[in-house]
Order: sequence, then C-alpha cells, then structure tokens
Amino acid sequence: MMMILGMFPFALQTTPYQTSNQANTWRHVKNDRVGKSPRYQYIGPDEEPITLSGTLYPEISGGDVSLITLETMAYTGRAWPLIEGTGRIYGMYVIDGLTQNRSEFFQDGKARKIDFTLSLKKVSEDIREKLAEITNDDVLGMVKAGVNF
Repeated sequence: MMMILGMFPFALQTTPYQTSNQANTWRHVKNDRVGKSPRYQYIGPDEEPITLSGTLYPEISGGDVSLITLETMAYTGRAWPLIEGTGRIYGMYVIDGLTQNRSEFFQDGKARKIDFTLSLKKVSEDIREKLAEITNDDVLGMVKAGVNF
C-alpha cells in the first residue's frame, strides 16, 4: 500500500499514483502603519494541498471502480484521514477535485489508459500548531506532575 485515504488504499490494484505534490505555505498578513514600514503578523498555516497524479491501465491496475469510489467519497463532503504507507500521518483531508483523461479505447468505448489527478486539501489542525500554544507555565506544570519528555 502506497497511501490510504479513509478506507481507500492507493495500491497497484486501485489507483497507483506516479507523482505526489505537496505544498506547505504559512500565512502572514500585512498591517500598514502611518509613517512607518508595515508589520507582518503570522496567522497560521495554510491548507497544505496534496495532489496525486498517475496513469491507470485498467487491464493491469485499477480503473473505473477505483475512480468511482473516490468520486463517491468526494460527494460525501467528509474529511478523511490521509496516511502514507510509511506510517506518516498527514491529517484530515477532503477531496477537492478529481480530473480524468481517458484515451486508447477498446471497441466498446472502455478506456485502456486513464490519466488522473486527485486534489486534496487539509482541513484539520496539525499537532505542531498545538505545540505553539504551550507556554512555559504549562511545561512547569507537566514537570511537577511527573510527565516524562
């Protein structure tokens, strides 16, 4: 298994992706000041989109059933946990878009080749955001309570 979104595994039999693109950005707003240079305020991380792209050959790998499953998951509007096969937990993601390009058809119109792009957006807080909220008093309280680090 390469990755899993909710209960949908990305693997050779379903939708093996050939490229994975993740963008991490952090938001800073500009506060203009009279007679002085502007100040910037950090307001937190952005959506952390992930894009998975690949080519399916339904005779060998997944095809219509896998893509219909992803479409159905998208129609629910729910957030799903995204976990890499290595064990890395990305967080909760919604399906933002699914693009399919079909080519090389059989006589009955079924595609021999399907290029797909799946767009995901993060909708949960990252555990690292919680770390920024911890104060020195919190740490002292944990030490006094006997929490081992």
